[in-house]
Amino acid sequence: MGDAIYNEVHRPRFHFTARENWLNDPNGLVWVGGEWHLFFQHNPKATVWGNMTWGHAVSEDLIHWHQTQHALYPDAMGAIYSGSAVVDHEDSAGFGQGAVLAFYTAAGEHAKPEQPYTQCLAISRDDGATWEKYANNPVVSHIEGANRDPKVIWHKQTRHWIMALYLAGDRFCLLRSKDARS
Repeated sequence: MGDAIYNEVHRPRFHFTARENWLNDPNGLVWVGGEWHLFFQHNPKATVWGNMTWGHAVSEDLIHWHQTQHALYPDAMGAIYSGSAVVDHEDSAGFGQGAVLAFYTAAGEHAKPEQPYTQCLAISRDDGATWEKYANNPVVSHIEGANRDPKVIWHKQTRHWIMALYLAGDRFCLLRSKDARS
């Protein structure tokens, strides 16, 4: 890793930990550009929950990690909650073959009380180094409750993107899309 902080006495050796502050849910582990890319919930400003941002780390062997620049920051649509990252190997979404797609919940109630949770998309065309939020977000409008945490896969047999989405209580839904946008 190179960073002296990762040699601290009580720091795990076989699990990723952020250089500093609070971290939580992993939001995607993808192999792209010859490295594993891990995205995770992170508060870059404090050791407690808040300021939800997607951290980003890379590894060649899943043991030695290097934390890079954050992938996604809160914006006018809300804090960046959990989701998933996938590589579009076939360019089925139209952002380029090998583009990395990050699906996340924009937790709007933290930015504006009248704006509920929605599901959004961000794209990286350079192996996760930089990210662009999709201009027509959200890709899924509010459904009910605190609908959140989109988990997305490419289902090759049907040529559709499939999203599992938590709704509320013990309910979830499955959504499908040909282009990962609608």
